[in-house]
Amino acid sequence: MAAETRNDAFVAFERVQKSYDGVTLVVKDLNLSIGKGEFLTMLGPSGSGKTTCLMMLAGFETATNGEIRLDGQPINQVPPHKRGIGMVFQNYALFPHMTVGENLAFPLEVRGMGKSDRDDKVKRALDMVQMFSFINRRPAQLSGGQQQRIALARALVFDPKLVLMDEPLGALDKQLREHMQFEIKHLHERLGITVVYVTHDQGEALTMSDRVAVFNDGRIQQLATPSDLYERPENSFVAQFIGENNKLPGTIEELSGDKALVRLQTGELIDATPVNVKQKGAATLVSIRPERVEFKPEMMPPGAHMIDAEVLEIIYMGDILRAVLRVAGSDEFVMKMRNTLGQTKLVPGQKIKVGWHPQDARALDP
Repeated sequence: MAAETRNDAFVAFERVQKSYDGVTLVVKDLNLSIGKGEFLTMLGPSGSGKTTCLMMLAGFETATNGEIRLDGQPINQVPPHKRGIGMVFQNYALFPHMTVGENLAFPLEVRGMGKSDRDDKVKRALDMVQMFSFINRRPAQLSGGQQQRIALARALVFDPKLVLMDEPLGALDKQLREHMQFEIKHLHERLGITVVYVTHDQGEALTMSDRVAVFNDGRIQQLATPSDLYERPENSFVAQFIGENNKLPGTIEELSGDKALVRLQTGELIDATPVNVKQKGAATLVSIRPERVEFKPEMMPPGAHMIDAEVLEIIYMGDILRAVLRVAGSDEFVMKMRNTLGQTKLVPGQKIKVGWHPQDARALDP
C-alpha cells in the first residue's frame, strides 16, 4: 500500500482502525500523512471507509485503535469544537432562523470574539466567496449554490488550521458543481489552507486535488497525484475505478520486467505494461483508455497495435463522439473521438481497424 506517515506531517493517521460492532473493521490499519497546505481527497465507493476517516479526524467518530495527530499533537481525546477544524457538509447545515451574517458570526461568538472583530471576519469571509451583498438574507432565500458558498465561508471564517469537506457539491447540478470545483480549488490556492475532501466522484477528485487516496474495503489502494492515478494505476481496482477503461481478457505469454506479451481470447498477440501480474500463463485483463484508441492510420502513434473492429453504435455527446465497437470478442469496446470539423463519419456495421500505443495497454491482475 502506498500510504505512509512522516514525522513532518500536518495531519497523520497511524495504524488507525475503526469498528462499529467490535468485529468488522470499516477502516483497517490506516497510515496516512497529509502535508501543511495540501489538498488531499479521499475517494472511493460507498462503504469504502473514506467518510469514517473524515469523521474520526473531525472528532465525530472515535478511532477503535491507532492515533490521529494534528500539527504534531494527538487529538483522539480532543472534542470536536476544540480541534480548530472547519467543516463543510453536503446538506450545508446552515441555521434556517439566522441570517447569512449571523450564521457566520456564530462560530466566532462561541469562541468569545468581540463584535467589531466578528464583523470584520464575517465581511472578509463573505468577500472571499463573493457573497457579502447577501449578508442579511436567510438560507431559505438563497439557491443551493449560494447556500454552499455560505457554508464554505462559515468553515473559513475563524481561520481554521484545517478544513474538512464531506461531499460538499453532491446536491448541486452538474454545471454549478463544476464551477464550484474551480472556486474551491482557487480559494485553497489563494489561502494556502490544508483541505481534506471526501467524494465518490472521480472527476471531482482529479480536478481539485494535490493527491488522491483511493479507498476500497477500508484500505487505501493507492495514494498518488491525479495524473499518476490515471496514467499509472497500481492495481485493477484503481484502474477500473478511475476513469473509463476498455477491458480485454487474455493470458500472459511472456513476461520481462515492465513488458508483457498477452494473447487475447481471440488469439491476437499484443504488448502491454504488466501491473500486479507475476508469471507467464497467468490470466489478465488488458486495460486501454477509450481516448487512447485511434482508427485513422495517419493518427496512429509509432509502434501502434492494429486490430480488427466492427462499429456497433455511435453516440453523439456534444464535444465527443463515442463509438461502441466489437474488438477481440468484446462488444463493449469504446473509442472516444473529438467532435471536430471534418471528423470521419463512422456508421454501425462498418469494419475498421483500431490501434493504440503499447504503453497505453496495461495487463492487470484479473
